[in-house]
Amino acid sequence: MGQTQIVLLGTGTPIADPDRSGPSVAIIVNDQPYLVDFGPGMVRRAAAAHRAGVKGLTMQKLTRAFVTHLHSDHTAGYPDLILTPWVLGRNEPLQVYGPLGIKKMTEHILTAYERDIYVRTSGLEPGNKEGYKVHAHEIGPELIYQDERVKVIAFFVKHGSFEPAFGFRFETPGRTIIISGDTVPVPSLIEHVRGCDVLIHEVYSVKGFATRPPEWQKYHSSFHTSSHELAEIAKQVKPGLLVLYHQLFWGTTEENLLAEIQEIYDGPVVSGKDLDVF
Repeated sequence: MGQTQIVLLGTGTPIADPDRSGPSVAIIVNDQPYLVDFGPGMVRRAAAAHRAGVKGLTMQKLTRAFVTHLHSDHTAGYPDLILTPWVLGRNEPLQVYGPLGIKKMTEHILTAYERDIYVRTSGLEPGNKEGYKVHAHEIGPELIYQDERVKVIAFFVKHGSFEPAFGFRFETPGRTIIISGDTVPVPSLIEHVRGCDVLIHEVYSVKGFATRPPEWQKYHSSFHTSSHELAEIAKQVKPGLLVLYHQLFWGTTEENLLAEIQEIYDGPVVSGKDLDVF
C-alpha cells in the first residue's frame, strides 16, 4: 500500500495574515506531490515542509497541480509555482488542471515573464528549456487525472457567482481525501464525501459572521460554508477526519470555531494550520 501524506501549505483567506499563507494543500503519494490551489506563499511553505522532513516536497517534484477556481487568493502564487521550481531545477513542464480560464491565465503569466525566461535560457544562467513550460488543462466534473498513484475526480461546487468552481476527490492506495474548494453546501459535495478518510473543508465562524456588515453577510452566506452548516454535512457523511481550512474567524478564536462545529458534530475534527501534516 502506498504511503499518503497531506500537508497544508496554506490555510489562509484574502486576509493578509502573516501566519497563514494563501490556500494550498499538498497530497503526497510515495513522495510524489499533487498540489491543490496555489495561494501566495505556497512555494516557500513547500520548502519549509521539505526542510521539516517531508521528502516529497522538493522543488523539482512540484510538477502536478489542480486549482479549484480562479479567485486571486487561490491563484496569486501561480507565477511562483511556474518559475521558482524551474529556477531551482525542475526540468519538465508543469501540468495544471483547472476551470475554464486557466489556459488564458497561464498564457498571460508566461507573456508577463517572457523577458525573465529569455534571459535565464539564453544568457549565462544555465536554465533548462522545459521546466518553465506549462500544460494547462481545462476540466469538467469528471475523472480529470489518473496515474499509478492517484485518481482525481472533479465535481462542481457553488461559490456564489464565481463559476465554474470545483471540489476534488483524491483516491490513493491508502486514503480517500476530499478538498471542498470554496463553496456553500451542495448535494454534489455530499455525494463525493461519503466514505472518505479525510475531508478538508473551508469554513467561517457563525459568531464572527454576526459581527459583519449586512452586505458582507449577504456575500459570505452565498459564497461560503458556516461552521454549523459544515457540522451538519460532517454529521451526515461521517468522514474519518474533518480538517478545517480557509477559516474566516472575524475576531473569534480557533477554539471558538471548533466549539461551533462540536455543538452539532461529535466526530474527529481539527482546525488546520500551515504546515500541518496528516
